[in-house]
Amino acid sequence: MDRAKIVHENFLRCVSDEIFPHGNKPNGPLTNNMAVSLYRSACLSRALDLKSRELQAQGEGFYTIGSSGHEAMAALAAAIIPTDMAFLHYRDAAFQIERSKQVPGQSILWDMLLSFTCSSEDPISGGRHKLLGSKALNIPPQTSTIASHLPKAVGTAYSLGLAKHLKCTDKPLARDSIVICSFGDASANHSTAQGAFNTAQWTAYQSIAMPILFVCEDNGIGISTKTPKNWIAEVFSNRPALKYFSCNGLDIYETYQIAQQAAEYVRKYRKPAFLHISTIRLYGHAGADMPTSYMPRAEIEAEEANDPLLHSVRLLSESGALSSAEALSIYQETISTVNRVAKQALKRPRLQSASDVMASIIPPKRTIKKSNGPDIEKRKQILGNDIQLMQEPQIMSRIINWTLADLMLSHDNIILMGEDIGKKGGVYGVTQKLSHRFGGARVIDTLLDEQSILGLGIGLAHNEFLPIPEIQFLAYLHNAEDQLRGEAATLPFFSDGQYTNPMVVRIAGLGYQKGFGGHFHNDNSFAVLRDIPGLILACPSNGEDAALMLRECVRLAQEEQRLVVFLEPIALYAARDLHDKGDGAWLSHYPSPEKRATYGETRQYGDGKDIAIVSFGNGVFLSSQAQKRLQSEGIEARIIDLRWISPLPTDSLLESIAECAQILVVDETRHSGGLAEALMAFFAENSDTKCSRLCAEDSFIATGPAYAATMPSADAIVKTVRDLVKGS
Repeated sequence: MDRAKIVHENFLRCVSDEIFPHGNKPNGPLTNNMAVSLYRSACLSRALDLKSRELQAQGEGFYTIGSSGHEAMAALAAAIIPTDMAFLHYRDAAFQIERSKQVPGQSILWDMLLSFTCSSEDPISGGRHKLLGSKALNIPPQTSTIASHLPKAVGTAYSLGLAKHLKCTDKPLARDSIVICSFGDASANHSTAQGAFNTAQWTAYQSIAMPILFVCEDNGIGISTKTPKNWIAEVFSNRPALKYFSCNGLDIYETYQIAQQAAEYVRKYRKPAFLHISTIRLYGHAGADMPTSYMPRAEIEAEEANDPLLHSVRLLSESGALSSAEALSIYQETISTVNRVAKQALKRPRLQSASDVMASIIPPKRTIKKSNGPDIEKRKQILGNDIQLMQEPQIMSRIINWTLADLMLSHDNIILMGEDIGKKGGVYGVTQKLSHRFGGARVIDTLLDEQSILGLGIGLAHNEFLPIPEIQFLAYLHNAEDQLRGEAATLPFFSDGQYTNPMVVRIAGLGYQKGFGGHFHNDNSFAVLRDIPGLILACPSNGEDAALMLRECVRLAQEEQRLVVFLEPIALYAARDLHDKGDGAWLSHYPSPEKRATYGETRQYGDGKDIAIVSFGNGVFLSSQAQKRLQSEGIEARIIDLRWISPLPTDSLLESIAECAQILVVDETRHSGGLAEALMAFFAENSDTKCSRLCAEDSFIATGPAYAATMPSADAIVKTVRDLVKGS
């Protein structure tokens, strides 16, 4: 049976007959006018749920998660201010409706119906998803995530204290604001959520500002799995550095009072708090979910009899704010208005083509004040004797260090963060001295949690910092990859480019480490990064390119608001020699700060026409060793360093291989799912030149003498090229 229809008819009957569930008398600071406003918001939220289900049944609406039972979130919205950024649970339509009343010029009903009908005129997603969110209301959009928005909410809260500490005066979020982050009781169990709570507590425990209000909407069930009774209260009521508040979400007076107290605590003390709101869930989880398939009918009917709208009508009547008849009239008028406006919303255009859908994957460029590079005198003061060392050839890790220093001198909004990057300077010394030179506020030693590191970066970007998070090893990214895939990359897509996550994620990775390793420290798979729309993946093979490309990556983030991953080959960090011991052929001079690479351009070594060896990272190093040996055999090869792994630099690639008789792709990623598959397909579709590949085996990487046994070698490259050229 249609539970939504049953709840609706039950409401009409009970209000008409003045039959209400029992509860406390109205009490607290909520005024009559505010109470009526909250009730109106709740009615609109309920009416939108009813209309959404009706539209789906008619084939005019699409999958949606309703807010019925969670109408108390309107009281939370009334207890805070619009400058408090809100990362919302997907059941919080009432919150967005109530907040819209605090910001002039909003057309909330029309906007939400455009979203429900997936119109291309939907002001938040442009028709790409039915979701909550509004740029004007300071609500970044969320899809139906399971707690994945919590880490970035923590990062945004951290940015508020950081902006104050660094005396920033140009940030979009007000210094005295707080961050709101809501979620369900089932999501509170997710490792992502637990990591976010822990990070907030870990930060606050050290007396560092963390003004975030976690709001758990506890309806007692996650899809079909019950939350154990009192679980949330037992788990969260006694955590260090996390103040606990609780209220009955069926009572708008109590909810408003407790929410106000919780928000005031966070705002005054700049510490995290946990607001536990008990609610109910009406209609089932989402879409066509039927709660009768997993819950006893008597239990469902008992919850429906406890409808929060019925509680609100009782409370409003007892307070003298609104009679039962007036409340019923508001409810009916709201449903009538929604039905009328929905007919117009259904006439609005929808997305039609792939290009329309994809238009917001790449965020819009922005106008920023461009840097003239590091101030000369300040640079001398900060870098000291290193400026002299820059005149001599250096290893890649040191060049990256200097590049980061120059970038931080040029852009005061750059913040580095990661495990051990501060005093230790990173596992490989890449960030040595940076903490001493720029302070712990700009070079942040984080706790050991990759989800929190990336969430911190995303959150800082919300407040217009330029984050450069470090993931210590490529294999560690897999613990947190959804922060890039499900949060950072999708944000411009689902907000029609209104919200973005510009940042540069540094990751040490790839294979060929001799003495440190196994598959957790030598990871030759980055397929998960290549599969994320809109993400730029860059990989240098030498120190000079590392500097030039990292500067371009920062420009892409600053000016074009792009999400960039900068993959650094660990085995080449300290590489000096190429052919013979002591030849120093893989050292580079540090390029002057104003120089940078161009996004999408490959780099070519040699002009040989017998074969083009296309590679990246360690493969360029190995191919360079092979190139000299091949030349001694009369085989002229050119090496094409991709540099930009995703998207592939297609135009530059075709230009580079145009004169060559053959192509060999040298790819240290795996035979199955590796980069070579994409390159082979590209060349097959766009060139008549014969193409072959030399890849790693479909294997993890071993520790010990066999550290490189499963991957391409210089010997293998020489043999493969020899066979190809002589065979032709």
